[in-house]
Amino acid sequence: MGSSAIRMVLATATAFAVGVGGAPHASAQDGRTETTYASTAPLAGEVIGSVVTIPAPLPEYVGPRPERCDRLSYLRWRSVDGPADSAHADRIFVAQPGIFEGAGAFGSVARNTVVAAARRGAHVEFWALDRRSNCLEDHTGVQAALATGSFDTATDYYFHGAESDGSRFAGYASGADVAWLAHVGLEQTLRDQYDLLRHELPDPQVRNDKVLCGGHSLGGFITGFFAEWDFDGNPQTLDDAGFSQCSGYFALDTVIAAKSPAPVGGSFPQIPDIVKAPLDAATGAVTGAMPVLALPAVINPETTNLLALAGLAVRLDPEGVNDLVERLPDNPNVDWTLRALLAKDAAMFATGEPEVRSLNATNEAVLGAILDDNSQPFGFLQASVGFITGAPVQDKLFPVPSTTEVLSTGMFGDAPKASPAVYGADVLYRWLDYDEVATADSLPNEARYTNPASEVTSIAELARNLSEPPLDFTEWYFPTRLPSDLALSSAPSFATHHIHRDGVARHPILTLQGSGGIALPESGHPDDVPVVVPGYNHIDVLTAAGVRNDGRPEPVSEALADFATR
Repeated sequence: MGSSAIRMVLATATAFAVGVGGAPHASAQDGRTETTYASTAPLAGEVIGSVVTIPAPLPEYVGPRPERCDRLSYLRWRSVDGPADSAHADRIFVAQPGIFEGAGAFGSVARNTVVAAARRGAHVEFWALDRRSNCLEDHTGVQAALATGSFDTATDYYFHGAESDGSRFAGYASGADVAWLAHVGLEQTLRDQYDLLRHELPDPQVRNDKVLCGGHSLGGFITGFFAEWDFDGNPQTLDDAGFSQCSGYFALDTVIAAKSPAPVGGSFPQIPDIVKAPLDAATGAVTGAMPVLALPAVINPETTNLLALAGLAVRLDPEGVNDLVERLPDNPNVDWTLRALLAKDAAMFATGEPEVRSLNATNEAVLGAILDDNSQPFGFLQASVGFITGAPVQDKLFPVPSTTEVLSTGMFGDAPKASPAVYGADVLYRWLDYDEVATADSLPNEARYTNPASEVTSIAELARNLSEPPLDFTEWYFPTRLPSDLALSSAPSFATHHIHRDGVARHPILTLQGSGGIALPESGHPDDVPVVVPGYNHIDVLTAAGVRNDGRPEPVSEALADFATR
């Protein structure tokens, strides 16, 4: 039996042993559950992935909420050959997600890091936290479609009222169903991380010695506050201080700093409000009375779920044609979202002509058009996953032309944008994966837009991350209270707990930023020298493939593994 086959057998045996509530350091009586999940990821035979939940009731003043929202959840990745008890791992990365982001977004970097550390002789774990608000999501349709192998299983469930696993989709939560999230802001988010760490690692010395705290995007700023927080409000007792729960910090296209993630440099160009609103949301400029950030288009529960469905379509049938597009609901939210993301110029956005849905494209090309840095207009949603092929392309001029001045703001990434030039004709747009650019199938003018050094994420791996994990990649219900609190963090209401202003400076830090990532402020850490990773966009720091086009191993996970084993 070969080594890969042995790993698969070990993974299967371990999964059976863990089951539900089977982690050796917690009894079933305390309400903890842990369930492994299957994955087709390249390193699935070397890394065990599981979803863990623990009981954590919210305060009564929060108000009525579903029972499942009185629990905390996270995804846990660990080596097949490593200890089953987290307390016996050499290091544990604990990651806070970014805006509109769930735990599933960390799948690739987590697996790559676990394996990279194992090559160094260390057993590390990677935990990705899920925010409370994600308890309202319904992943039944996606998970059922993975089991049946039919994309219709998911779309019938979400779009046509079909039953799946004994339930029907109840629609997207709003009004009274999300009102309780008005009380779930920065303080509760920090408390959730603290309570989860104490539950899973009850020995405070283990937390202080082994846990590395960090995150992606907004998660870096949350981690900054966590490091400076005092959870009992008594500055003389340090065991409960945030920095005492960590031995170091890591930042993935973010900074570890207790401040608001305000935009750095420049102002937004003159673009339509429907396009400007997601940029405001990503930088914390959108606030209001709504408990959940749901914009009229582009960013709302329906559209973020569509990203999971786009990934599912690729996961089930990469070369299938328009599987999601042909099944999309016909409503203003979806129509304007498609125009905002995919219109090639202002006229197409304003008139809807040509109709975006008339494009003939494979499922891979559809997902690529939505998230690739050569198409997706918003920098905080970009990954470098290859390039479109099969028919002519042209410069994408909407929402702004790809000028040096515009790209230098960091709001729109650093890659020039391309758009399909032919709609409604007998042509089929396909997708070149990250390791297929500059090949015989490439378009003649591809070099104007991209090159192998700037392509780092496999579209197949991105699709898996969007659809396979039991906790979502995209966040349906982002609580508005969280960015509001970050913007008002100097308010007197935080003074009781925001005490240890040197909390970040007390431990070593690793900051990894994409060369095409978002513009970021300085962290203020005395030893912070950000490592800029060439070719990476904002999402690539989470999703990049284990091997780059030049044959080198993936640099973000290598740096994390080095950091953990120093």
